[in-house]
This record gives sequence, structure tokens and C-alpha cells, in this order.
Amino acid sequence: MPIIINVKMQQLFLSDAANTILKTYTISTGKRGVGEKVNSMQTPRGKHIIRAKIGANAPINTVFVSRRPTGEIYSTKLALKFPNRDWILTRILWLSGLEIGKNRLGGVDTFKRYIYIHGCPDEYTLGTPTSCGCIRMRNCDLIDFFDNVKIGEFVNILEY
Repeated sequence: MPIIINVKMQQLFLSDAANTILKTYTISTGKRGVGEKVNSMQTPRGKHIIRAKIGANAPINTVFVSRRPTGEIYSTKLALKFPNRDWILTRILWLSGLEIGKNRLGGVDTFKRYIYIHGCPDEYTLGTPTSCGCIRMRNCDLIDFFDNVKIGEFVNILEY
């Protein structure tokens, strides 16, 4: 199933083989815009695949650090305890670039930059760029999306 992420619209589209849109999700991409360089905190553009799916069957709001569940479940109390944490919740879809020199290998490698599609606290605003470069989704949307895609699915991240 082709997946399109439209940065300008802040939408993720899941399509069938005939490019009929099956589902649309509101997302949030990088607050620093788009770009591929390491440490840019920007969302990388171009053709990608889902390289790994992490967290299948984890409870909603499971907290992940370094792609591993911490044993915590996100709450506002936990957020107050760790005010500077970039919350990665519920599920992770780890992306890998397919375009050598653009989003793969060297100083532009999406996979080595740890760019994910992941859940975020429900109180976060989506529909505007506010992430640290990853693609954020509502947790319930992420579970639905996660259950409908496979490792190796194509993801195209477009600016327009």
C-alpha cells in the first residue's frame, strides 16, 4: 500500500494499489521544516520504506526510549516529571531512505537519523509542524495505521 506524507498539508495518506486513498491521518512533521542532514531536526523528503515495526500489541501510551519500552505509560504526571523528553509513544515505524545521497548513506541517512512515524501525547497539537524531525500521529490513529501496513511498504515524503 503506498503511503504519502504531505508536509505542507500535514497529512498522511494510505492508498491501495490503484492509488485510491483509503485513509487520511493528521500528523505533525519537523518544526524546523524539511531537510535530510544529520542533526538538522528536520523531516527528510523523498522515497522511503518502513524498515521496522516496533511495539506491536503494546498498550496505548507505552513510552519508548531508544526504541525500547521503558515500562512507563504516558500521563500528564509523567510529563511533569520529565518536561524535556521527546515523547515517543504506543508504536514506532522506523523509516529508511531509498535515495542514495539524498536520504540514504552518508550525512543524510534517514535510518541512521532515527526518523520514525510514532505516537505522541494526545494533548499535542497535530496539523502543524512541531516535531523534532519525526512524523507524529495520534495514538489511536497510529495503532490503526500500524495494523494496516507491513515492513517494506513504500513511504513518500513530499513537501507539497
